[in-house]
Amino acid sequence: MRTDSEIKLAGFEVLNHNLGMVESEKFIALIQREKFDYTKWRKNLFEGLSGDEISEKAMEFQKTLKK
Repeated sequence: MRTDSEIKLAGFEVLNHNLGMVESEKFIALIQREKFDYTKWRKNLFEGLSGDEISEKAMEFQKTLKK
């Protein structure tokens, strides 16, 4: 099991890889400013989508990471 510090570092690395340093910092600031319930957000994220549609969106997103 990872320590809290390891989890924070890994999370920031993922953000930085996908958003870049500036947008990662902006994301963190936005999350801290707003009352944000990640569990509720995730629950509704794929509402109304089939498994195939979710898979298609994931594949489309993966293509953007290869650019």
